Amino acid sequence: VKRNAFCGTVRSNLIHGKPDATDEELWHALEVAQARDFVERMAPEDGTGLDAEIDQGGTNVSGGQRQRLAIARALVRRPDIYLFDDSFSALDVATDARLRAALAPETRNSTVVVVAQRVSTIRDADKILVLEEGRIVEEGTHEQLLRNNGLYGRLCRMQAQLSVIAE
Repeated sequence: VKRNAFCGTVRSNLIHGKPDATDEELWHALEVAQARDFVERMAPEDGTGLDAEIDQGGTNVSGGQRQRLAIARALVRRPDIYLFDDSFSALDVATDARLRAALAPETRNSTVVVVAQRVSTIRDADKILVLEEGRIVEEGTHEQLLRNNGLYGRLCRMQAQLSVIAE
């Protein structure tokens, strides 16, 4: 079993980086990560959602739920640097927006790096780096990159068209 693989209880997964975390800290992290509701629903009859079992590899939770539990785990640890590598991809757009809004005050004194393909996930970043074939081809804010009308602008227009089609 990999040390960071999901298994055990919700609690044992969340305290991975901070073994002495209190229940209050765990519930706060779950709230910020937009995971509190589904964790509460997982509660066994004789405990809380923190005592709910997570199957090996997290097979009893959805991809979006696994992502939110991983984000909560990071929040419990309170690192100086957060690296969210495609950590929002399995979330619907509304949950993604709520989670990012809740994350902002929690991570304001930390460095946050977000790797994402969805423009809405990164549009408020201080700096966006656009990669193509492993190389940085553009960098700037959302507004600057839109004005440049390069790859980022094309991706924004394409994603906007796809969201209109999906509706």
